[in-house]
Parts: sequence; structure tokens; C-alpha cells
Amino acid sequence: MTYGSAVTVPGSFATTLEAVRAALAEQGFGVLTEIDVAATMKAKLDVGLEPYVILGACNPPLAYRAIQADASIGLLLPCNVVVRQVGKETVVEAIDPMMMVDLSEAPEMQAVAEEAATRLGAALASLKP
Repeated sequence: MTYGSAVTVPGSFATTLEAVRAALAEQGFGVLTEIDVAATMKAKLDVGLEPYVILGACNPPLAYRAIQADASIGLLLPCNVVVRQVGKETVVEAIDPMMMVDLSEAPEMQAVAEEAATRLGAALASLKP
């Protein structure tokens, strides 16, 4: 089962992370949450990971429409975007919003998920070299 899409970007993690934030903003997404998984694992378990950050991206108009269609859909919001270093490259992954359609019985969710998928896809595509 595929639950997301990804793009691999050559270059530094920090540069890519900033580019991801800008690409999301260009598509109308704000970052509501940021979890530094590598720092958390180091602090809590004293284990090392390559840089790994989860961004909780939200497009307010889309989130509003989704919540109006199905109040429980908040369990799947915001849309998670993972930025993680793999060797000398950075992988950027975004959740597939179409999962909302699979889990919700609200017919209005289809249009919301399609628009979110298009916008997240455009953000990822803009990162390709």
C-alpha cells in the first residue's frame, strides 16, 4: 500500500528543509508543527539518527472544507511532510491526502483530497533538480 510520495534532492539537509518550507508556502500550506525526530531520539533514547524532521503542513481553506465534510478527519490533519537525510542526499516525503477519501464516507472529501494532493505534488515537484 502506498501512502505517500517522495522526491530525492541532492544537497544539504538544511538547505532542502528551507526549500521545502518555501515550496509548501507557495502552495498555500503553513507549517503548524515541526518535530525534530533525530533530536528527540537523541534526548530520549541516546541514539543517533541522520537528520529527520516531520513538518505538519496545513492549507487552512482545505482543512476547513475537510473538517466541514467530516469532523473526525482532524485525526489525519495536518498533512505530514518528512524531510530526512540519506547519505549525501535528502529525501522529502508527503502523505497522500487521498487516504482521507479511503477512510471517510463523506463524498465532499474527494475534491478536498484531490486539491491537496495536487498542491503537495506541485511542492515536491518544485524541489527536483
